[in-house]
Amino acid sequence: MLSIAHSPDADDVFMFYAIAFGWVDLPKAFSHHALDIETLNTQALQGAYDISAISFGLYPLIADQYALLGCAASFGQGYGPKLIRKASKKLKKHFKVALSGRYTTNALLFRLYYPHARVIYKNFLEIEGAVLSGEVDAGVLIHESILDFHPDLVVEKEIWEVWCELSNSELPLPLGGMVLRRSIPLIQAIALEKKLTQAIDLALAHSGLLSTMLIERGLVRVQADNLATYLTLYANASRLSEAQIQGLNALFDLGFQHGLYPAPLRTQDYLIPKRYHSLRFS
Repeated sequence: MLSIAHSPDADDVFMFYAIAFGWVDLPKAFSHHALDIETLNTQALQGAYDISAISFGLYPLIADQYALLGCAASFGQGYGPKLIRKASKKLKKHFKVALSGRYTTNALLFRLYYPHARVIYKNFLEIEGAVLSGEVDAGVLIHESILDFHPDLVVEKEIWEVWCELSNSELPLPLGGMVLRRSIPLIQAIALEKKLTQAIDLALAHSGLLSTMLIERGLVRVQADNLATYLTLYANASRLSEAQIQGLNALFDLGFQHGLYPAPLRTQDYLIPKRYHSLRFS
């Protein structure tokens, strides 16, 4: 049986549930797992699932085990995670900050930009409360948390701004994507990616209906207005654009240059070679 894992945040749920609701049939039976993104990252390091959502910042560490899928990716363009603090708080050089996980893309960028900050890791749902309680001086909000946080909190820095400064670009900010285990036969891998892409195309084409179904079943943490806004931000087109591929390459270069990855890599070399199908059966 095929194992598929994604996070419970709204864009992942939106992109997957056309399959869960039976709108698209996968070529084989599957088990379905919804776990927070850092749990998925750490389990990907152990090769736990056949297909899994991950943070792009993790990918070079698992590239020998997993291929990148060219669908179900989330990027920011002028927006993204937010470093927040209390309005009354001024951050010092060694401020204490809560991040959503060691392997998340936002944590990678944050640590490069704020090398003197004292980092602790928390479930992303606990970060706002940790800042409000004074447990930490600041925190990076991700997922739906960026849309609606406590009025006593203000944005210190957009991670989008951090990305632009570190990458010296305004390329799309890579956040998360999907990977597929390399041991899956290539013809089957191509078929699976095609079905996942079809599911996202259907979800985007019937966004209103699917959103209503997700809200009625309590499958997302936000209400209709915020869900529509969030999906506009992160339920990206079902195929990677050239600019998004350049953004991924910039992220991987950045990590390698700072000693976070063992080797440089080009995104194009790690995508599933879909042309193999036509060559194989031509």
